[in-house]
Amino acid sequence: MLPHMKEPEAGTIERWAWDYILCDTLDAKLAPKAAPSCLEADAPVRRLVAPGRPPELRVVRKAEKSRGMAAPSGRARALHTFLHHELQAAELMAWAVLAFPETPALFRTGLVRIAHDEIRHMRLYQGELTRLGHTYGDFGVRDWFWARIPESVDPAAFVAVMGLGVESANLEHTARYASLFRAAGDEQGARVQEIIGREEIAHVRFGVRWFEFFRSGLSFESWCQALPPPLTPLLMRGKPLHREARRRAGQPDPFLDELDRWQPESPGS
Repeated sequence: MLPHMKEPEAGTIERWAWDYILCDTLDAKLAPKAAPSCLEADAPVRRLVAPGRPPELRVVRKAEKSRGMAAPSGRARALHTFLHHELQAAELMAWAVLAFPETPALFRTGLVRIAHDEIRHMRLYQGELTRLGHTYGDFGVRDWFWARIPESVDPAAFVAVMGLGVESANLEHTARYASLFRAAGDEQGARVQEIIGREEIAHVRFGVRWFEFFRSGLSFESWCQALPPPLTPLLMRGKPLHREARRRAGQPDPFLDELDRWQPESPGS
């Protein structure tokens, strides 16, 4: 953290967000106390640069290769990755509460509500890991979200990369992995993916709503311009697009058509 940063007042949402990001035990990450309802008056900008990490988690620079979905260990490795994505999402919702104190109270309390959803998703994945004979920490983790999302210069950039980016892509990823788990004969694992995928729709809708608020509307071009470099739409979608879920989340067809067509520029073009 920055050395001059003032800690939030006790009993505030900001203090809850601060403590959640910086806590370094698995119990505190997986089952924090519920956030209070009071926002700090005249809160300053606080941009934490890294989360606390429990000693059980081994942070690696490169993703470890999966062994496929047929073996329980392969499914466990995938679930472990998803659980850590949910942790980072929860932490970064809390990060945005601290980083953008000038935003409407409804935006910041909505971020906290989503953070609690992500924490509940973590526990769903933890239960699935236990069923497959593993636990959180058995595999290496990447803090990829933390390497990119704090580059968001304003709240529009944050919702562009979170709600309209990684959470939107999760609509495709959860559908894909539900099919893979089901094909492996793991119906329970498939259902968990489907539950989380359905609940992500509301998170994406939140991102759409607030991007439209911060940027006076949503277009594919305005979204691309808001993404923190070097992020591009390439990492913000699965193939094929889960158009039904994205439409339910408020993404219009012209936006989806451009997202589907988008290709990175070739070198020298």
